[in-house]
This record gives sequence, structure tokens and C-alpha cells, in this order.
Amino acid sequence: MLSIIVPVFNEEESLAELRRQIETSCSKNQIDYEIIFVDDGSSDQSWAIIAGLARDDERISGIRFRRNFGKAAALTAGMDAARGEWIMMMDADLQDDPEEIPQFLAKSAEGYQVVNGWKQRRLDPWHKVYPSRVFNWMIGRLTGLKLHDHNCGLKLFHSDVAREIHIYGELHRFIPVLAAARGFRVTEIPVNHRPREFGYSKYGIIRFLRGFLDLLTVVFLIAYGQRPQHMLGAIGLFFFAVGIAGFSYLSLLWIGMNVFHLLPEQPIGTRPLLAYSTAATILGAQAMSLGLLAELIVANTVQNRATFSIRETVKHE
Repeated sequence: MLSIIVPVFNEEESLAELRRQIETSCSKNQIDYEIIFVDDGSSDQSWAIIAGLARDDERISGIRFRRNFGKAAALTAGMDAARGEWIMMMDADLQDDPEEIPQFLAKSAEGYQVVNGWKQRRLDPWHKVYPSRVFNWMIGRLTGLKLHDHNCGLKLFHSDVAREIHIYGELHRFIPVLAAARGFRVTEIPVNHRPREFGYSKYGIIRFLRGFLDLLTVVFLIAYGQRPQHMLGAIGLFFFAVGIAGFSYLSLLWIGMNVFHLLPEQPIGTRPLLAYSTAATILGAQAMSLGLLAELIVANTVQNRATFSIRETVKHE
């Protein structure tokens, strides 16, 4: 079964048509499917429409949030409810084309656990397209997973991926990155991007700033999630060493001026280097202390989550 998760936020005009297009595509290609609509705190008639669709078709179910919690929360709720071996996430605004579903499944049959969409011809304003290209380039450089369109709302992944990764905040766009870090095979295919017919975009320029901060979070989680002291400790040692070097230099100056009288006397406390060395030493000590605290947190919580990913097992029958 294919589980199609559709986060919904004020998309009343497009829901019935989206359901019709999904049914047409899946029926034509003999795909067993279910649709899970997740109403993320809509203020229009979206939930009433979802409830009506669910009453008429046993393959449709709905989840309604008490308020708007964000797309990652909606996807998480959908993944928890999904019964299919494969899970597809799709936006509700009809810009994602359900006719692409068979292509995604065909690509997954080649041995990929994550198939990401690539809006090769994107029908969005320039102020969304060009920052998105820069953002995708940054993700590729910092994570090593080079995809053309990490932000594409059309993604297919195996249920194993849903079980092993944890998304929150706005980390849903990094599902391929998080999956690749766990050892899953990731690829992308070009998809048809359609113009918006109803409603308005829920994302603005501020989205890219949040995306950059989320990218830093993902890079840290991938590289140092299980060993935070390796990063924080390295930063702390660097600043601590700079501070100690500054103090050592000032100590030699003081000895040269006051013990051996090799240099003209000048108060050490008037030198800016003293303040810089003090600040560097304190910063270094704080960074190492934070690293130790982070290690304690990881050591006491890692038991609740596997730090490895098993592809398959075999045993003697």
C-alpha cells in the first residue's frame, strides 16, 4: 500500500479535486493507496470537506490539529497513522501533480528508499526561485547530499525511513538528508510543477532564514549529534589555548620588566591583550563545559533511540 500524506492549511478549494486526481492516477496504474489528510489548524471549511471525503471513501482518513503546529508536525502525525509500506508527502495546493506517483514508485523499485522531487521548471516568483537555488547549493555543500530541490513538497520514502528519522520544527525539508545520514539510498526525479490555482502561498522570505538555521541544526545533528564534545570541546580548547598564550606572553613581559629590568616598566593592566586573553579563557572554559553537559545529555538519552540503522537480518532456520 502507498500512504499519501497531505498536510492541509486553508485549502478548501483544492481538496476535492486533489482527491479526484489521486484516485484517477492510482486507479489507472493499479496502485493500492490511502490518503491521510492532516488539517493543520485551518480556519476555513477544509476539515468539513475532509470529513465528507472520508465518509464517502474508506481509503481516506483525516487528522485535525487543535491549532496550527506546522508542516513537520502534520507529516509526523500522518506517518504515525500511515499503514503503507511506502509513504508519499504531497502538498494540498494542486501544484504537485498526482500523475507523478507511478514514476516515484518505479524509481523506488531500483533500490532507493527515498525519492525526492525536482521542480525542474518551477512556476514560482523569482524572489522564491533564486534564494531556493542558493539554499539547495548550500545544503549540498554542507551535508554532501547534492539534490536540485530539497524544498520540493513531493517526496516518496519507505516506511523504514519514517520509523528511523525524527522531524520537528521545519526539518521536513531535510528528510532526504537525514535519511542519507542513516544510510538509506536517496535519489531525485524531475516532476511537473503546476501553477497555483487556489489560495495563496503560506511561505515568505522569512522561510529562507529559518531554513538556514535549520540547516545548521541538521549539519550539527549529522556530524556531532552523538559526540557534541568533539565540536564544542575543539572550539573551547582553541579559545582556551589563545587565552593561555596571551597570559603567558603578558607574564614574560612582566618578568622582563620587574625582575630582570630588560624592558621599560609599563602596567600590564593597561594592555588590551589582558582583556582579550581573559575573555578567550572564559569562553574556552564555557564551551568545554557545555560540551561535557551535552555529552551527559546524550549518554542518558541515547538509550531511547538506536544510533544505527539495520538494513536486513539473516538467521539459521
